[in-house]
Amino acid sequence: MRFQTDLVPARLIRRYKRFLADCTLDDGREVIAHCANPGSMMGLAEPGMKIWLEPNDDPKKKLKFGWRLVDHEDGHFTGVDTSVPNRALRAALMAQQVAPLAEYGLVRPEVKYGTNSRIDFLLSQPGLPDAYVEVKSVTLSRQPGLAEFPDSVTKRGTKHLGELSAMVSEGHRAVMLYLIQRTDCDRFDLARDIDPTYSTAFETAQTAGVEVLCFDTVISPKGVDLGTAINVIS
Repeated sequence: MRFQTDLVPARLIRRYKRFLADCTLDDGREVIAHCANPGSMMGLAEPGMKIWLEPNDDPKKKLKFGWRLVDHEDGHFTGVDTSVPNRALRAALMAQQVAPLAEYGLVRPEVKYGTNSRIDFLLSQPGLPDAYVEVKSVTLSRQPGLAEFPDSVTKRGTKHLGELSAMVSEGHRAVMLYLIQRTDCDRFDLARDIDPTYSTAFETAQTAGVEVLCFDTVISPKGVDLGTAINVIS
């Protein structure tokens, strides 16, 4: 997935009201950027961090910049836009490049299911059970090389695990797919101390037959692409 316009470097001044960030561009201008991330962004919103913004000239948008990446300045990046994983994964699914799901030819995003929910992707193929695929963006890392989810309490995420379990009970295939938007992690685990309820729901879902997949990503200021499957500790 390529960014629509070339990203520009900046320094973070502060993130506030969850979806806003004050930033300083290299030319000294201060701008407000949209932050498409409702989570806590633990460890990713410290003042002075180098970040990358995507400019836009869309008259319908109030803010002319979107915050896309954190640059750790050691060769590694973290993607902070939670809409990016679905866009990157959709391209990979349609190209049948996700090995465990490569047999499916029809990919439909945002299909209603469960209780007032939409599944990220519903995959279909004659002769196969439908596959319900829920995607979560993973950005938290508190130990070197280890990515964790969630970074805050997620009642919505817990609800999704229950709905995936219900799909399995109806004879469908259900997949919880974690996409790590960091280039510095090669392992994944749950942040049980942050949301014990989610952890319990995860274990219940696995017992019910929900499959768990985890992939890393290839990230640069040019774009974000699906990487390779990585180890899930849970």
